[in-house]
Amino acid sequence: MEVLKGSVRTYTWGSRTHLADLLGEEVPSPHPQAELWLGAHRDEPSRIDGGARTLADVLATDPQGALGPARRDRWTDKLPYLLKVLAAEEPLSLQAHPSAEQAEAGWAREEAAGVPRTAAERNYPDPLPKPELLCALTEFHALAGFRPAAETVRLLRALDVRALDHHTELLAGQPDGDGLRAVFTTWITLPQRAVDELVPALLEGCVAHLRARGEFTAEARTLLDLGERYPGDAGVLAALLLNRVALAPGECLYQPAGSPHSYLSGCGVELMANSDNVLRCGLTPKHVDVPELLRVLDFTPGRPPLLHGEGTGPVTRFTPSEYFSLARCAFDGTSTGEQDAEQDAEQDVELGVEGPRIAVAVEGSVRLRTARGQEHVVTRGTAVWVPACDGPVTVAPVERPALAFVAADGLG
Repeated sequence: MEVLKGSVRTYTWGSRTHLADLLGEEVPSPHPQAELWLGAHRDEPSRIDGGARTLADVLATDPQGALGPARRDRWTDKLPYLLKVLAAEEPLSLQAHPSAEQAEAGWAREEAAGVPRTAAERNYPDPLPKPELLCALTEFHALAGFRPAAETVRLLRALDVRALDHHTELLAGQPDGDGLRAVFTTWITLPQRAVDELVPALLEGCVAHLRARGEFTAEARTLLDLGERYPGDAGVLAALLLNRVALAPGECLYQPAGSPHSYLSGCGVELMANSDNVLRCGLTPKHVDVPELLRVLDFTPGRPPLLHGEGTGPVTRFTPSEYFSLARCAFDGTSTGEQDAEQDAEQDVELGVEGPRIAVAVEGSVRLRTARGQEHVVTRGTAVWVPACDGPVTVAPVERPALAFVAADGLG
């Protein structure tokens, strides 16, 4: 078990306060800080030994100890997940991710064609899928998955945008995945001049709906925000078809393959397969490959996949994928010092996960103890790497209230 130092990614949609405060740095930060990466991703692997080595070096040097014998074969000597703390002040691009089969085929196809992995038009820089889990730290807002078609018809009729009447009736006549595919495809392939007419008309409808205090207030405000940030972007129209989600702290949202989504605002812990495969749908100046996007998207309508987790007491585990699982370790109460040492010792909780693990504390501090007797106190804003060879791990509070997350693969 060793201290792990992550890296901060400075994207324009990030926060100038949340990650800086978490890491004990100057607030506000000089630049927007969007993501703290903890893992062995090739673009920016985390560092150990005071920065002397990267986690990728550790995996290459001792994959048996880091991953364990069974996981070496399954993950081909690589860490299968990437853990992040994410802080969004502005909406991210509307996007979807491929399935395992789609990722493998797409990667092989682009490799054979000689498309550089850093090229703007590259869809598949990795041969892996990219399912994602987001556990909210603050109130968190997102678009996720296609809303039930009948509800979208109600929304469109409530906004009463005459220029969209034809699309509304098309969906009303076929309120299922095929109808959603037809409308989405129409909107995402419109000539720019048509988008430039439809989006302002939609925004006018949203303003009128808000003035009338209609039932779709949150949706209308979101569309207005997106329209102001991304004028002339067909993704604003596509957002009409998606569920708008508001997560309370502790709630988790899962994004399976093919689910269109955009994180709008808030802070959370994100865990994903260790992949960069992104098919963008809009709300971005970046490349949008419409034919490939339409092959990847899952148009099945329904409610967004909120996870409830398993476990009792302070530890809740979320295991939606074989690539990752996330343990949320929440200890309430206040720390009272030495007199509670015995009580804290009794609160050691077995995490129940094996293999390679990464732990990060976002509030208070916790103590991790391995089966080999090694201990480490993880304080707010710090992380540790726990290799498979350390065996089972327990967690207990040191400074309460405490909140920490432990990432592992999903193999149990």
